[in-house]
Amino acid sequence: MEFAEAVERCAQHLTQVRRLAPATVRAYRADLRDLHSATAVANVEDVDLELLREWLWSATKRGDARSTVARRTASARGFFAWALDAHVVDFDPSLRLVAPKRGRTLPKVATTDALTEMFSGLLSLAAEGDPIALRDLAMIELLYGAGMRVSELCGIDIDDLDTDRRTVRVVGKGSKERVVPFGEPARDAVSAYIVRARPTLHARAEIRTHRALFLGARGSRVGTRAVYDVVARTLGPVVGGAVGPHALRHSAATHLLDGGADLRTVQEILGHASLGTTQIYTHVSSERLASTYRLAHPRA
Repeated sequence: MEFAEAVERCAQHLTQVRRLAPATVRAYRADLRDLHSATAVANVEDVDLELLREWLWSATKRGDARSTVARRTASARGFFAWALDAHVVDFDPSLRLVAPKRGRTLPKVATTDALTEMFSGLLSLAAEGDPIALRDLAMIELLYGAGMRVSELCGIDIDDLDTDRRTVRVVGKGSKERVVPFGEPARDAVSAYIVRARPTLHARAEIRTHRALFLGARGSRVGTRAVYDVVARTLGPVVGGAVGPHALRHSAATHLLDGGADLRTVQEILGHASLGTTQIYTHVSSERLASTYRLAHPRA
C-alpha cells in the first residue's frame, strides 16, 4: 500500500475507532508525513527498522527535544501496529524501536503576586466595557480558576456552564467529560462577559446558531491560538518570559497543593488519567519550599 494512503487510513482509524482527540490525530499525521518525507519510501512495506532509526537519529541531530523524538517513536509504533492488524504489512518493523527517555522538567508556575498583578491589569481594561477585554478577563479567570486545558476552554458551550453552582462541564483528552468547580472571581467575570460582551460579539457572526461560550472578534468560536496570544500578552510581562495557557493550569495545580488540597482531588480537577501525572506538582511545591528555606534559614 502507498505510504500516503496508509497514513490517511490510519488517521481515519484513530478518529473513528479509537476516537482520539483531533489534536492527537493531527500530531500522528504530522509525524507520519515527516517519516514519509525523510525516508522517501513509496510503500509502507518498504520501511524497516534501520530506516526508522535513521529517521529518529536525524531528528536528534537536528536538535529536536527528547519529548518530540519520543512522541515520534510512539507515532511510528502506533502506525505499524495498526498496519499489522489491518494486514497492510506482514511484520512490525517498529517493535525494537527504542524511545529516548523524556527529560523531567518542572512546569513554569506564576506566583500569586504575579497573578494578582495580571488580574489587576485585566480588570482595569474590562472596566472600560470593551467586549474583547471582558472576554479576555473571563477566559483567564476560568483557565486559572478551573485549571483547565486551553482546548477544554475553547470547547465550552453556554449550556455547559452553571454559574449558580460555579461548575463547568468540559471535554478533555480522549473525549472524557468532567465537571470542574471555579471560584467567585471567575463567576463574576464570566457573568459580566455573558451579559455585557457576548451579545455584541455574537452579533458579528455570519452564522449565529452556535452556542460557544467564548467568541472571537468576528463572532465565531474562539480558537486556541487567540487564547495563547491573550495569555502571552497578559501573563508574559509579569512573569518575565514566554508563557502559554498551560502555565495557568500549572499554577492552579501548584497553588491548590500549596493550599492543602490532596493529590486525588487535584487529579480529578485537572482530569489526569494517572495520579503519576499529577505528582509532578508535588515536586514543584517541594522546590518552592526548599527555595524559601534556603533564603530564610540562617543556617541553610
